[in-house]
Amino acid sequence: MPLNREQIAKRIAQELKDGYYVNLGIGIPTLVANYIPKNIQVIFQSENGLLGAGGFPTEAEVDPDLINAGKQTITAIPGACYFSSADSFAMIRGGHIDLTILGALEVDEEGNIASWMIPNKMLKGMGGAMDLVASAKNIIVAMPHTNKDGQSKLLKRCQLPLTGVRCIHKVVTDLAVLEIKDGAFYLKERAPDVSIDAIRQLTKGQLIVEGDISIIEI
Repeated sequence: MPLNREQIAKRIAQELKDGYYVNLGIGIPTLVANYIPKNIQVIFQSENGLLGAGGFPTEAEVDPDLINAGKQTITAIPGACYFSSADSFAMIRGGHIDLTILGALEVDEEGNIASWMIPNKMLKGMGGAMDLVASAKNIIVAMPHTNKDGQSKLLKRCQLPLTGVRCIHKVVTDLAVLEIKDGAFYLKERAPDVSIDAIRQLTKGQLIVEGDISIIEI
C-alpha cells in the first residue's frame, strides 16, 4: 500500500545524522520532527527565528507564541534559542544548514523543483524556500507521487514556475524513494505492495531501475 504522510516522514527521518542542523518545510516535512532516531541529536532550525525546535506539543504544552514557519504550534528543546529573521536567514544563506526537507508541487529529472505557485490560484509568495534551495548542503523532497488529479508530480520538465534549479537529489513519495542523477530518477526503494510497474506508470520523467529494489522500512 502507498505510505501515508506520517510514514513518509518516518522514512525521511532515517536520513538524519547525529549533529545535523535541519530545516523543515511546510506540510509533510514538519512531521519529521516527531520521528528523530533515539540514538542521535539533531537540531531543527525554523526560518522564523528558532534554533532547537522540538516536536508538536501536547494540549498541556501548547504555547500560542511558539510556532514554526507553517504557523503550527511547536515545542522547543532545552537550550533552544530565539533570534531575528535576519539572523535566521544568515544561517541559511551562509550554508550552515546540513539538510533541508521540503514539500513540492513538481520535481523533474534534472533536479529542478517547483513548490511555490499554481497559476490562477491565490499565493503568498515564494517564501524562504528560495533561499533554502540555493544554500542548503542537501535537500530531500517529501510529497505524494501524484497530484489530486492523479497526474505525476515527477516530470521530465517542471511545468510550474521554478523555485530552484538542479538542487534536488532525493525524493521520498508515498510510493517510492528516488535519487536524481544524470538526468533521471533512479528507483531505490518502493512502498510495500506497490509494484515497479505502477511506479513506472506514474513517473513521467525517465525512471531507471537497477538491481533488486528494496521495500521501504518504517
